[in-house]
Amino acid sequence: MLTAEQIIAAHKANLETLFGLTNKAFEGVEKLVELNLQVAKSGLGEAAEHAKATLSAKDAQELLALQANLLQPAAEKAAAYSRHLYDIASGTNAEVSKIAEGKISEAQKSFLAVVDTAIKNAPAGTENAAALVKSAVAAANNALESVTKAAKQAQDVAEANFQALNSNAVKATAAATKARR
Repeated sequence: MLTAEQIIAAHKANLETLFGLTNKAFEGVEKLVELNLQVAKSGLGEAAEHAKATLSAKDAQELLALQANLLQPAAEKAAAYSRHLYDIASGTNAEVSKIAEGKISEAQKSFLAVVDTAIKNAPAGTENAAALVKSAVAAANNALESVTKAAKQAQDVAEANFQALNSNAVKATAAATKARR
């Protein structure tokens, strides 16, 4: 049986984990807000510069050249923004996942300890039931590990696809801009 001290310690550990996760989430939000402020500030300055250049254009060809020169940097900046956004999200997710995996591991160990204690204290003649319980717990742990590995692999594939898509979009924009010139 669990003692009052064990229950209090578990609640205390859970609160510490909750506050740790909350801090990690706020750090991610702070990074996102900082990124958005930087993008907005630089975008405003660039828009002002572009507006001045557009207003000083002498003819339609110069205006078209200004527009063509704006396309590639805008696409590259959008791709860079997407990469930064993805890095913030994946970094925050990795930190939260690390904490969660640690807590899951601790919970599994505690649960196994409770199961082992229950099996040791089980009445004589229940060895088959105890073996069945141990087998079920081991199978559940294996299934959880398999799901965790599959989720990690899916995340890695998604990240690789995102990076490739981002890179291809920038290359396509550069090629289209060169073709226009």
